[in-house]
Amino acid sequence: MGKRDVQFAQGSYYHLYNRGANHQSIFLEDANYVFVLRKMKDYAKQFSIAVISYCLMPNHYHWLVRQDGETSASMFVQRVFNSYGKAFNKRFERTGTLFEGKFEAIHVDETEYLLHLCRYIHTNPIKHGFAYRADEWQFSNYLEWVGKRDGALVDRAFVREYFPNPADYIRFVEEYRPPINPALDG
Repeated sequence: MGKRDVQFAQGSYYHLYNRGANHQSIFLEDANYVFVLRKMKDYAKQFSIAVISYCLMPNHYHWLVRQDGETSASMFVQRVFNSYGKAFNKRFERTGTLFEGKFEAIHVDETEYLLHLCRYIHTNPIKHGFAYRADEWQFSNYLEWVGKRDGALVDRAFVREYFPNPADYIRFVEEYRPPINPALDG
């Protein structure tokens, strides 16, 4: 695999994402999602990674994180999905790679783009036809953002800084209408 162009640095934000090999599902049952969320929680704490927004969908995922410590956000992703890939293969008696390739990483250094990514990530299930509203998809931290769930995978100080009132974020998200994938519509 080639060298990644993104340089990971303490205090920086990153959009991290990947999808299943051949666009195949990477989550086949609810327990798969729960496994990844537990690993995210454990490794985020261990590596000082702040999870800003995330969404896990059947064949791909999106995370927006801030690297607060010296350990690279790249290591965070690798540890979560190395562990998950092994567990997934064992559970479903399969071998080989689960993902299309190395995960993608984009350094995010503009506030407007940072905030747009939050709502883009939270509305991704709408775009792909898995939900009609962001609050219907349980495998994202949108519900934490709007105060409807008390999960640990969210940086509440970040949320309050930009959206002091949950209604402000709900409105911000509703102003954005993601394009629906035509293959899934109808």
